[in-house]
Amino acid sequence: MAELQMGMVESKFADIIWQHAPVTSSQLVKLGEMELGWKRTTVHTVLRRLCDKGLFQNDGGLVTVRMSREDFYARQSRQFVQDSFHGSLPAFIAAFTQGRQLSEKEREEIRRMIDGAGEG
Repeated sequence: MAELQMGMVESKFADIIWQHAPVTSSQLVKLGEMELGWKRTTVHTVLRRLCDKGLFQNDGGLVTVRMSREDFYARQSRQFVQDSFHGSLPAFIAAFTQGRQLSEKEREEIRRMIDGAGEG
């Protein structure tokens, strides 16, 4: 699979696709024009890049989802932790929480996630 990152422009367009999929490429041209002010060629260029990354598939003008929004951001987050913190989740959490207080609700939610991860 190609690079698993998106810039802001690709991310905005991917969100439109995830919201409307399955969707025809002609509908995406209209949505790209309406929501982003893009021309047809820009829509097709960005769509092709997103398909090359494995997020979507354009089969005969019908665009479908190959990777959900949630799966994409989960993979991207894991890659960030791997690249930035040598895969250490505790190091990531320490950096993320440095200088800020977690609410009791946040702490409870994190505890539930940790307990749930141990079960899977």
